[in-house]
Amino acid sequence: MHKRNLASAFLLATALPAFAGHKAEGRTTLRDMQPSGGKDKEHKHTAYDLTFGAEGKNYTCRTDYHKSINATDFVVGTEMAYTIDNQKVKIKAPQNKELECKIVRVEAAPTP
Repeated sequence: MHKRNLASAFLLATALPAFAGHKAEGRTTLRDMQPSGGKDKEHKHTAYDLTFGAEGKNYTCRTDYHKSINATDFVVGTEMAYTIDNQKVKIKAPQNKELECKIVRVEAAPTP
């Protein structure tokens, strides 16, 4: 019985990191920013889809339609800082403007 508990504890300890959240941060270029959906009574602000590359993958994340964003603060082709925490992304533009979005698509980046 003691061996089984010890084996279970070891298995649990080695498996937990596999389920831990993915965290990454760095700098990249904003590849695209497109409006997603439109405004109506339920959606007071326009949500945006932002596309950028990081860690050999292309990410698309969507902003929250409950929060207002000035699209001119996030210029396509400029460098930005990003932090990925599971499905949540924080993006910081060069003018220290920040936004949060949720990952909606991940694509393997083509190899050169």
